[in-house]
Amino acid sequence: MSIFFTADHHFGHSNLIPYQKRPFANVEEMNETLIQRWNEAVKPRDTVYHLGDVSLLRPERTREILDRLNGKIFLIRGNHEKSAEDKVCASRFEWIKDYHFLSLNDGIKIALMHYAMRVWDRRHYGAWHLYGHSHGHLPPEEGRFALDVGVDCWDFRPVPLFTIRDKMIERGWSPMTPRPSKT
Repeated sequence: MSIFFTADHHFGHSNLIPYQKRPFANVEEMNETLIQRWNEAVKPRDTVYHLGDVSLLRPERTREILDRLNGKIFLIRGNHEKSAEDKVCASRFEWIKDYHFLSLNDGIKIALMHYAMRVWDRRHYGAWHLYGHSHGHLPPEEGRFALDVGVDCWDFRPVPLFTIRDKMIERGWSPMTPRPSKT
């Protein structure tokens, strides 16, 4: 069982194709490609933290798409969750929250939110911050362990924890990040 992170699928959002320069001829091609790439990466027993903006479709159509996606899905609210939070769809998610602080068994701590933050809980102790919303338009900040996990940054598929860990190590993160001095 693996852990994945993702954001900003915007299923059904045809205007997003030209706005974000997504390489799809139409919204149907985009939807099907996003579903296919999700399922190529995520297996049925995997865990996915979706950091918002699932769909702009009607709840019934959104549910049809959600039912085709592998994995247990935890949703962090984005600014386009009307359908995802509808009673038709909400039960497909393990939970729906605005923010979540994830503590993994190997000592990794991650602040999850749809929006990028400049500061977050335990940042000074090496905690990471994963976000969406910006579609890859925010440059990385030197010395900060924050990363956009939106599909526009990751070939339109969820990104596995081990890939994020490698990115954070490239940025200078260490599992033994020392506590700052109290002076």
